[in-house]
Amino acid sequence: MRHPDLTFVLGGARSGKSRHAEQLAQTQASRLGLPVTYIATARDAGDAEFAARIAHHRARRPAQWGLVEAGADLAEAIAGTDDGRTCILVDCLTLWLANVICPANDEDGREGLQNDDCAARMDALETALSRVRGPVIVVSNEIGMGVVPMGAMTRRYVDELGRLNQRVAALAREVTLMVAGLPMTVKSEGTR
Repeated sequence: MRHPDLTFVLGGARSGKSRHAEQLAQTQASRLGLPVTYIATARDAGDAEFAARIAHHRARRPAQWGLVEAGADLAEAIAGTDDGRTCILVDCLTLWLANVICPANDEDGREGLQNDDCAARMDALETALSRVRGPVIVVSNEIGMGVVPMGAMTRRYVDELGRLNQRVAALAREVTLMVAGLPMTVKSEGTR
């Protein structure tokens, strides 16, 4: 099987994963002479603190980078952006999966908990990532290092994200775990 030029960056909240992924994308773009397209997965949460987080990410990105705001169909966003001549940065799987499991129009989470579409969307994402022709960098949180969460919805989310992270890591040539702003190589299958 052909391995895509996929780098996977994991870490906890405020570990420096997004900043590191942005630096990797900038390096790739400079070295290969490629433009960068940033695929954002956050949806407007409707609160000032989250809006400030989104604004901080926007301000940090170079102005010349392209932007695609992905909805639930992240696989389509990746496939539609990948032309083999663009470095793609997906930030992040954590928010994307939350949006899939708990859609914006779902106030109490019951619909999301029974959403069988989640598995199909994860399958489609894995397929899209396995077929990328250009370099792609994917960011996700590592949230499974703590206690078992209370509540069925939270446990499902942690389990699904853990499974998704394993699938993406299996496809990736490079996997980096960010700890306190420091990149730790988890997997490296040679230089590009």
